[in-house]
Amino acid sequence: MKGLWNKIEKWLDERYDIQPMKEYIKHKKVPMHRHSVWYYMGGITLFLFTVQVLTGILLLMYYKPGENSSYESVRFIITQVKFGWLIRNVHSWSANLMIFFAFLHMFSVFFSGAFKKPRELTWVSGFLILALALGFGFSGYLLPWDDLAFFATKVGTEIVASVPLIGHWLKEVLRGGEDVTGATLSRFFGIHTAILPLIATILIAIHLLFVQKQGMHEPEEFKNLPEEKKKYIPFFPNFALKDLLFWLLIFNIILFLALYFPWQLGPKADPLSSAPAGIKPEWYFMFMFQSLKLLPAHILFLEGEVVGILTFGLAGTIWMILPFLVPAKRESNKILKIIGVFVVAFIVVFTILGYIL
Repeated sequence: MKGLWNKIEKWLDERYDIQPMKEYIKHKKVPMHRHSVWYYMGGITLFLFTVQVLTGILLLMYYKPGENSSYESVRFIITQVKFGWLIRNVHSWSANLMIFFAFLHMFSVFFSGAFKKPRELTWVSGFLILALALGFGFSGYLLPWDDLAFFATKVGTEIVASVPLIGHWLKEVLRGGEDVTGATLSRFFGIHTAILPLIATILIAIHLLFVQKQGMHEPEEFKNLPEEKKKYIPFFPNFALKDLLFWLLIFNIILFLALYFPWQLGPKADPLSSAPAGIKPEWYFMFMFQSLKLLPAHILFLEGEVVGILTFGLAGTIWMILPFLVPAKRESNKILKIIGVFVVAFIVVFTILGYIL
C-alpha cells in the first residue's frame, strides 16, 4: 500500500510539483495553550457546511420546487424515500448547528483579539460567511411550503420592507411580487441552492487562504512567554486528527438530534388561512425579532421598527469593519471585552425573552 501511495505521489509531483505544498504541511505548526480549543470552531463550521452541501444534494434528487409540488415532495421524502426522513433531519439540524458554531467562532476570534491587524480581511470574510449562513437559514425555511414556513417568510419579508428608501423594492425582489406566492418559493429555491452556495464557496476559499497564509493567531499571553516555554504541535497529523475527532463528535450529536428530535412538517401552506398564533422566527433571528417587538410604535419622527432595523444595520456594519476602527494595541482589550460581553448578553437575553414572552 505504501509503495502504491509513493508511486501516486511521484506521479503527481512530476506533473504539479507538489513538493512545496508537502514541505508547507510538514512544517506548519499550531500553538498550544489554554485557549487552543477555540481553534477547532472554524473547522467544525466548515464540516457542518460540508454536511449541508452533501445532504442538500441528496434532497435535491427528490425535491420539486413549486406551489403545488414542494410540500408533496418533502412529504414524499420523509415518508417514502429510504432514509429520506433521516437526511432531511440531518440537513435541518446541521444548518442550525452550523450557524451556532459560526457565532461561537466569531466571538472566540473577537475575545482572543484575533480580528486585529494584520487579520482584518480574515475577520471581514468570516463575518460575511456568517451573514450568508443566516441567509441560508432564512431562504431554506420556506422550501417545505408548510403553514409555519409560509407565514414566517411573510413576516420576515414585511420586516425587510421597513428598510428606508429601498425596503419596498427589496421585499418585491424577494417575494417576486407583492405577496408570498409560488414565485417567492421559486426565488428562495434559486437563492438557497445556487446563488448562496456559489458566493459561500468563494468566500470560504478566500477565508481559508487567509488563515493558511497567516497561520493560527497567538494570544498576547502566549507571545510573551519565553521561547523555550512555548508549545506547538504539527498541523498534520496531530491537529488534523484532533479536528477530525471533533467532527465525528459533532456528527454523532447531529444523528442523535435527528433521531430523537425530528424536524416536523406542518400542514400545507394556505395563503387564505389566518397566521398561526404566536408565530416566531428561528432562534438565530429571535433576538432581533424580540427587540423590534419591544420598541415603541414611534421614536421621535420615525417608526419604531424602522429605528430598530437601522440600528441593527449600523451595528452589523460597525461589527464587520471593527478591525479597521480599533487600534491593534493591548490597552484597548478591556473596553473591547466589555463591549463583547454586552453583545453576547444582549443576544442571549433577548433570545430567551423571545421564547418566554
